[in-house]
Amino acid sequence: MNWILNEESIDLKKEQVVELNRSLGLWSALALVIGTIIGSGVFVRQAAVLDQTGSVKVALFAWLAGGIMTLAAGLTIAEVASQMPKTGGLYYYMEKMYGRIWGFLSGWMQIIVYGPAMIATIAAYLGILIVDFFGINPAFKIPIAVISITLLAILNFFSNRYGAMFAIITTVCKLVPVLAIIALGLFFGKEQSLVQSINGIQTSTGSFGVAILGTLFAYDGWILVANLGDEIKNPARRLPQAIIWGIVIVTFAYVFVSFGVFQSIGAAKVHQLGIGAIPYLASKSFGVYGGRLLSIGVIISIVGCLNGKVMTFPRIMYAMADNRELPFSKQLSYLHPKSRTPIWSVVTIVGIAIIMIVFFDADRLSELCIFTVYCFYLMAFFGSFKLRRQNLDRVFSVPLYPLPQLVAIGSSIFVLVSEIQNDLIGVMLSLMIVLVGVPVYWKYRNQRSIVDNKVVQER
Repeated sequence: MNWILNEESIDLKKEQVVELNRSLGLWSALALVIGTIIGSGVFVRQAAVLDQTGSVKVALFAWLAGGIMTLAAGLTIAEVASQMPKTGGLYYYMEKMYGRIWGFLSGWMQIIVYGPAMIATIAAYLGILIVDFFGINPAFKIPIAVISITLLAILNFFSNRYGAMFAIITTVCKLVPVLAIIALGLFFGKEQSLVQSINGIQTSTGSFGVAILGTLFAYDGWILVANLGDEIKNPARRLPQAIIWGIVIVTFAYVFVSFGVFQSIGAAKVHQLGIGAIPYLASKSFGVYGGRLLSIGVIISIVGCLNGKVMTFPRIMYAMADNRELPFSKQLSYLHPKSRTPIWSVVTIVGIAIIMIVFFDADRLSELCIFTVYCFYLMAFFGSFKLRRQNLDRVFSVPLYPLPQLVAIGSSIFVLVSEIQNDLIGVMLSLMIVLVGVPVYWKYRNQRSIVDNKVVQER
């Protein structure tokens, strides 16, 4: 009798286990990739890249080169993701390829500084855009930023389907002005842009490298969809598809938007106007209302990018807490029984972001983490060779192996060297942020060992 009761209680506990909701399809994943990459960069960086390169043709090549490098990285991670499509993305990959401490440190850096700082930076810029658009007192830009990410956090308390649907809607909306600018340049542009250059700007290989570096940062964010591995249907197949097609679409968008702008108003005007080039183009081509509509498109683009980050970064914290590697792991790994989302991880990530908005320079904090982010990228790219030797089952294999891996490794080394040359103090601070995680790891590693032992016993 007792044996029967024990069996029934075990079955009841199993029934009460709450797991992440595997409800996201290819379109949701693809929208998150595109929406998380495209923020404001495509609308404001044409002049900066042009000024570094000196000519339209070379500027377009810089955008294309950045896209190719990003695609090589995406192909490499797509192969890795097809072999281990689990929640946490890079955190999980690093752990499985190099050991628990490396997984922990990559996750630690993302949840403590990089993720919240990225959210804070984008929200702060959104606050500025809304204040300018509606003519509100600039003192309200910080409250608007805080309210914006708070509302997105509340949205992500509900089922992941709502966040994914919001990503799809905002992605479609942000592609409308992108397609309009492309069409304007292709069919109505009268400038002979491909032969234009800017006199008086000294260009060199170094400045061309800086231009490519700027485009690489504009492409960043594509890997975040991997954090949702346990929430995507057939993730071994869908994750690679979403990552690859998302990067390809964004690359075309970036290159052709730049061409559309140059073809419509010319290189000299773009150089003169700077970040105001596209608003000028919209007003010139579509009137005052066109400029206003473009501003709305940029705001929607920022909101969609922000939503993608609010949705994906807390999954890293959840995965680490689920492994009992963090303080308050029980709370941070809690999934709401109805929405099946990690609401306390969302609250914590957004809470850190709000603190950064109010008290710190969030943009500088996000810059500090670039070096260590690319260190972990580089390790993951090398790790793909290790996985090949292990002959694990994989749905997707990188074409032209090992060329994409080598391009991804080369581009990461390029970023790391550039960071060391341009911001050595920032690099050192970035490494210190990671090292702070070491004592945290040692403090909680015993709890992780207990979890691992329970898993082994259950098997």
